[in-house]
Amino acid sequence: MAEMQLAHMVYFTLNDDSPEAIEAMVQACHKYLKNHPGVIYFSAGTRGKEFQREVNDQVFHVVLNVVFDNKESHDIYQVAPEHLQFIEENKPGWAQVRVFDSYVSG
Repeated sequence: MAEMQLAHMVYFTLNDDSPEAIEAMVQACHKYLKNHPGVIYFSAGTRGKEFQREVNDQVFHVVLNVVFDNKESHDIYQVAPEHLQFIEENKPGWAQVRVFDSYVSG
C-alpha cells in the first residue's frame, strides 16, 4: 500500500490586518516555504472576504496549503532552516496560528 500524502494547512491571524501586512505574509510564505523536497502542492493566499456563510471562518488573514508526498517529507520540512527562518522572522506578527494536518489521497 502506498504511503498517504500529508496535507499541512495553516491559518494565520495577523496583528496588523492592513493589506500591506497581509501581502507581506503571503510573500514570506512563497519565499521560504514553497520549494521544499517532497512538496507536491503549494499555495498561499488570503481569506475570501466575500464568503460570509455562517460556516465560513472569518478570523484569519492568510492561509498556507502544502501537501507533502508523505509524513517523512513533512517532518523534514518542520526542521528545515528556511522554515525555521520563516517562523523567526514572521512570528512577532502573528496574533494566532492554527494548523490542520491530515492524511489525504490524491
